[in-house]
Amino acid sequence: MKKALNHQTFTFNNLRFTIHKQMFTIRANHSETTEFNANLEKVIEFFSDYKNSIELMPLIESIHKDNNDILHWKIRADVPLIGSFVEKFAVRETEHSDERIEWSPAESEKFNFLRYSADFMPKSKDITLVKISQNIEMRRNSATDLHLLAGFAGESLISNEMSRRIGEMLKNFIEKARQRLEN
Repeated sequence: MKKALNHQTFTFNNLRFTIHKQMFTIRANHSETTEFNANLEKVIEFFSDYKNSIELMPLIESIHKDNNDILHWKIRADVPLIGSFVEKFAVRETEHSDERIEWSPAESEKFNFLRYSADFMPKSKDITLVKISQNIEMRRNSATDLHLLAGFAGESLISNEMSRRIGEMLKNFIEKARQRLEN
């Protein structure tokens, strides 16, 4: 796993120096494929409404859309050894079709990257297969920029725990989505 690099350039006695250091990087992801007893149009309509994510996904504290059509997701993370912290992710819709809805990091984002997608595969008139994926990457110049105890816990532990929590969140979301879509 390659780490993102951060660098600092300075001049000393007319010589230019660049110091490269590795950033503290957390990566978490999860994909889940499930079948809904609902037609394609109903499923796409459900996943198109980002308000369903706020309502049905635990750990998402809020999502709001600004005047530039950028969504700002506020997500709470609970990680052993360091506790709970909240991060904000700016995303924009990068695809909206009958096959896929995808939200990707906004161009202005430098530290918190979120990609959320739903791929739709109709199996029959009233059955739709959906693959939901969520990927998160958080980059910091140092571990303490994320949380005071993040360096103690380490990138690997935090990444693994966040991946596990994303998996739980998506499974919970799918069950609640199933209740809405299939009733």
